[in-house]
Amino acid sequence: MYDSRRARSSARAVALAAALLLAGCSAGGGSDGKGAADPGAAVTQQPREADPFWVNPDSNAARQVRSYAKAGQDSDAGLIRRIAAQPTGEWIGPENPEQEARGFTEAAQRSGRTALLVLYDIPHRDCGQYSQGGAADGDAYRAWLAGVARGIQDRPATVILEPDAVLHLVDGCTPARFAEERYDLLRGAITTLKSLKNTKVYLDAGNAGWGHPDQIRQPLQQAGVAQADGFAVNVSNFYSTRDSIAYGRQLSAQVGGKHFVIDTSRNGNGPYTGGDPAERWCNPPGRALGETPTTRTGDPLVDAYLWVKRPGESDGTCKGGPRAGDWWPSYALELARATNS
Repeated sequence: MYDSRRARSSARAVALAAALLLAGCSAGGGSDGKGAADPGAAVTQQPREADPFWVNPDSNAARQVRSYAKAGQDSDAGLIRRIAAQPTGEWIGPENPEQEARGFTEAAQRSGRTALLVLYDIPHRDCGQYSQGGAADGDAYRAWLAGVARGIQDRPATVILEPDAVLHLVDGCTPARFAEERYDLLRGAITTLKSLKNTKVYLDAGNAGWGHPDQIRQPLQQAGVAQADGFAVNVSNFYSTRDSIAYGRQLSAQVGGKHFVIDTSRNGNGPYTGGDPAERWCNPPGRALGETPTTRTGDPLVDAYLWVKRPGESDGTCKGGPRAGDWWPSYALELARATNS
C-alpha cells in the first residue's frame, strides 16, 4: 500500500548519500511551490520558521522538474515544482538503512533542517498486497532498525513508524499469530529511536475512514505509544484534514492526550468514492495535493501537517500504475493540476 524500494543497490545508496551531502548545502528560501520565473531553477528549502523539514533537492519530483525544463515543457515543470518544492518523507529501504539514514539526516542538518523519515519494514508487511514484504523475521528487523539508528545518531529527525502495522493487527489483515512479535518489535523500535538525542517518533494510527478510535486505543498502547512523541494519521490516504483532526483528537483523548501529525500530501479533494471500495485508496483519480507541510497547524494537539506519502509515487499496480513506490509522472501532474493555485 505504500512504498516498496526492493531493488535499491548498495552502489545506488552510496551515490545517493554523496549527492545529498552536496545538495544539502543549499539552504536558501524555497519557492512557494506554485512555479518559478525560471522553470529549471534549483529546488531549495522552505522558510524554517513555518516548515522546519528538509526538502530533498534530488527527489524524483525535483529530477522531473529538471527534465521537463530541459525539454522546454515549462508548464509541466511548474506543476511538478508544486511537489518538488515541499519536504516529503524519505522511506528507508531494506538493504542499506544505515547509509540512507545517514545520508538524509546529514544533508538535512547541513541545511539547518529536520529530516522526515518513514520506517516501513515490519515482518509480514501489507498482508500480501502491493507492498508486501518487510524484514524476514524479528531478528532481521531489529538489525535493520539498529542500522537506521546508527545512521541517524544525534542529528534531527522526525520518524513515522511503520504505517499500517498496528491497524492491520486490529482489522485482522495480519494473522493473530504474529501479534505478540509485532508489538514487541514496535515497542523496541520506539525505545531505540527515543534513545537518540534529537529524534521524534510518531506511531501510525490509521485514518478517519477505517473504523473508530476505540478499536485501536488498546493496541496502540500495547505497541508503546506512551513512550513515543505521538501518533500519525492518514498516512498515504486521502481523508480531509478536518476529518483527520477530528479522528486524531478523539484518539488522543483515549491515549493520554498524545499529540499527532497528519499526512496531507494528497487529501486536497478528500477520499475517492467510486470504483471498487476495496481499492479506493490505490491511485484514485481526481485527487489533489493537500495543505503544504508546516508546524503551524493552529491546533495544539496537531504537531504538523506532513507529506508522508510522496505525491506522484504509485500506490501499486492498480488503475494502470507502476509498482508501489515507483515515480509516476502522469499521476503527479494530475495531482498538481487539481490543486488550487
